[in-house]
Amino acid sequence: MTERSTESRRPTIKQVARLAGVSHQTVSRYLRSRDGLKPTTLARIDAAVSELNYRPNLVARSMRTRRTGRLAVLLPTMVFNPARMLHGATEAAHEAGFTVEAISVIGDTEARTERMLELAGTGQVEGILALAPLSPRGEDQLPHGETIIVAADFDDQMRGIGELADASPLVEIIERLAELGHRRFFHVAGNLQFASARARKTAYLETVERLGLESAGVVDGDWSGKSGYDAVRSLADEEMPTAVVAANDVVASGAIRALVDRGLDVPGDVSVTGWDNNEVCLYLPPSLTSVEINLEGMGRNAMLSLVKAVTGRDLEPAPRPLQHVIWRESTGPARPR
Repeated sequence: MTERSTESRRPTIKQVARLAGVSHQTVSRYLRSRDGLKPTTLARIDAAVSELNYRPNLVARSMRTRRTGRLAVLLPTMVFNPARMLHGATEAAHEAGFTVEAISVIGDTEARTERMLELAGTGQVEGILALAPLSPRGEDQLPHGETIIVAADFDDQMRGIGELADASPLVEIIERLAELGHRRFFHVAGNLQFASARARKTAYLETVERLGLESAGVVDGDWSGKSGYDAVRSLADEEMPTAVVAANDVVASGAIRALVDRGLDVPGDVSVTGWDNNEVCLYLPPSLTSVEINLEGMGRNAMLSLVKAVTGRDLEPAPRPLQHVIWRESTGPARPR
């Protein structure tokens, strides 16, 4: 099949208009911006675009309107699973008819800002999504008319903030374990330089107090398996909790190993929970109760902000909450002592 024959069979703007019962000028306006169109009109065109699997001819559109049909995503060199966030962002951009250029920048905030300014001045993309913080000077030096959206998920040191620091799943974990008869808890925290670690520690202490439970203590760790192992090994026998709430899955794996070395059964004697839902959670003996973070959804929602700023279109956001507990074999009822 030749490129010419493939192109000739693409659905056209006039076919979309005919199916939606509107003029082709209305569809053209829809592709530029949804602003000012009636909800019923938008719904009919949305349905026609979906039924025909219509995608704008980006080359032709660029020649007519000087729009490129391209968006850029700036990625830092070190970020929590950037591939999943990029996947969600890219899917959202494609739904809006854009292609995506992913750019990984080596260096700090200033280096990312410099690369953003270089890209913004070329006219190659219609908007830029930064998944990492930029310098305040970027806004002052941004060329007129350029659209930049900065995701609010990381601080300048690439530590999770915003929804990544939401500790409400930890509250759910403690409440559920309390319902299962657990009364003495132990928390191995992450590196307290991270907002997420501080939020989980605070949520642990507040929830234990609110429910009238007992805490065997909090150990400030560093996200490592060794911190989980050492923390559990340091407990005296009479201090042993019935539930260990670990800052992440790696810490939880260290805690489980320490419990096994002490001759204790998980979850028979002690329940253990982690965070991040690392793939290894499924294959640990026992499989680990953890918190899944919808990074694809976070990337999608960040891209939707850019699409809205560029086109005025509102696409379907990722369902919330973006974090939820997955209960597995490492947690169970408390054994009477």
